[in-house]
Amino acid sequence: MKVPLDYARPDAGDLLLKAVRKKATGIGARIGSLLVNPGGPGGSAIDSLVATADNFPPSVRASYDLVAVDPRGVRYSTPVDCQIDTPTTPMGSGRRLSAGQAETEATVQAYDAYFRQVADACAQHAGRLLPHVGTLDTARDMDVVRALLGDDRLHYVGYSYGTYLGATYAGLFPGRVGRMVLDGAVDPALDGYRQFLETAAGYEVAWKSFAADCDARLDCPLGRSVEEISRRLDTLRRTLDRTPLRQGKDITVTGDDLLTAVTTALSAGTAAWKELRAALQGVLAGDTTALQRLLGAGEETSASVGEAFYAVGCLSAPFAPRFTPTQVQAAQPQFLRASPEFGESMVKGLMQCAHWPVRPTQPAHPISAPGAAPILVVGTTRDPDTPYPWAQALARQLSSGRLLTYDGDGHAAYLVHGSTCIDTTVDRYLTQGRLPAVGKVCT
Repeated sequence: MKVPLDYARPDAGDLLLKAVRKKATGIGARIGSLLVNPGGPGGSAIDSLVATADNFPPSVRASYDLVAVDPRGVRYSTPVDCQIDTPTTPMGSGRRLSAGQAETEATVQAYDAYFRQVADACAQHAGRLLPHVGTLDTARDMDVVRALLGDDRLHYVGYSYGTYLGATYAGLFPGRVGRMVLDGAVDPALDGYRQFLETAAGYEVAWKSFAADCDARLDCPLGRSVEEISRRLDTLRRTLDRTPLRQGKDITVTGDDLLTAVTTALSAGTAAWKELRAALQGVLAGDTTALQRLLGAGEETSASVGEAFYAVGCLSAPFAPRFTPTQVQAAQPQFLRASPEFGESMVKGLMQCAHWPVRPTQPAHPISAPGAAPILVVGTTRDPDTPYPWAQALARQLSSGRLLTYDGDGHAAYLVHGSTCIDTTVDRYLTQGRLPAVGKVCT
């Protein structure tokens, strides 16, 4: 389908959006189309739905055509192509910010140079597109899709960044909101600094949950208390920073690789904890097999996002911190207090939009969407990527928001962690329009 490049100047050219649809099964009354967005920013909704459509329960597949549209700038739609042929992280990223002052400055400068390189390449090769791939324009595209599908209201399930996109749509078109599920919610009122800082704190909560579970198991490889387990993770990372583990001629594991594997497992939730324990045990014994499996899962996710992550995110203030190297070094102590394990890694992200050629078009602000139909917000109490307080905040902001809580671990909840309570509650809302009771908590 075609949509305007610039909604303010519809005659300035078009973009091409691509979509997939899995039609309703024909059993029972069809409600309409259900748009699904997996998050990102920059993730392919098409790839996600192709992989997961059959996970939706029969009642939902009978009631809706399942639809996914790759947002403008992303993969199958008109993509942002910056023609970058560089690593996804700068050289020397394994060096720690808590090392000596000279090394700290060198590491921060390396990240700053990398983000400048990405920004310059995107300005050169995709400059005409960059001002027009933000969340506001994608939300307007969703309303075009709704009309083309013949629906009076938009029915929607969004995860993670997809909750920000859904809330943005509700703010623009509150009277056209149908049944909307926002799972793993982003708080649109947070600026980029607070979002990175609170994500670091979210990973700290998730790590302590894993460590407490590990402490209770005989096969825990790192110790017998949460404190000891955390100390040994830090020691192991420092060791790998100094002397990376090499296995064969093509595999090298650094401290950053170890931390990436840990964060990947924490985001996946308890289903990945056994593999994380095995990965840690393997690294201690010089075997990277289990760790490589976790790293492969993380690389698959990041590869699907690419340059669109910056192009989309840097236009929205909650995703677009613009900090100088000096400011990042000044912020480091607060990040380390929020998360001794992950603050040092998260603080580097404050530079990611510092050199972006387009300023944010969407400020951080609460979204209330007055007049919208009831919107179901789902939050997970130990979600590292979108901490639970964000779901609480979004549900309060939305004039028709209702919070459903999953008391559990990992990122997002609906059809993710096997909670029958969450899945049946959301299914009932989507198919019958029935909201859960105020304060409902699932396990």
